[in-house]
Amino acid sequence: MKLRIILISFALAVSNLSWSAPDDKEHKPLYGGQLVVVKDIDYELVVNSTTLVLYIRDHGKPVDISKAMANLTLLTGSERQEIELKPNGEKLEATGSFKVGAGTKVVAIIINNGKQSTVRLVMQ
Repeated sequence: MKLRIILISFALAVSNLSWSAPDDKEHKPLYGGQLVVVKDIDYELVVNSTTLVLYIRDHGKPVDISKAMANLTLLTGSERQEIELKPNGEKLEATGSFKVGAGTKVVAIIINNGKQSTVRLVMQ
């Protein structure tokens, strides 16, 4: 009886190893931007003074964003800027003049395939 319990316990312990979630080390920015993970989806925001680019990946694979759109709100001090990003290949992109620096708060609302996601981050 004891041997049976030990074998069952061992089998359960070993089976739990295969069900463990992916390690956070797998979530790394691929394009030099700032990465946020929401519900196992990676959102990487790459910013410079004239371009905002948002890459979306699901477990390392690009997400089909051909019909997606995103609205970003940039909060820098008392200034607020609203930007709409549109699909451009495998990324959502906007061009223009943007005031983004360390401490800028970003709120992104992404709509893709009828599903809405909200991503928040503070630029470093």
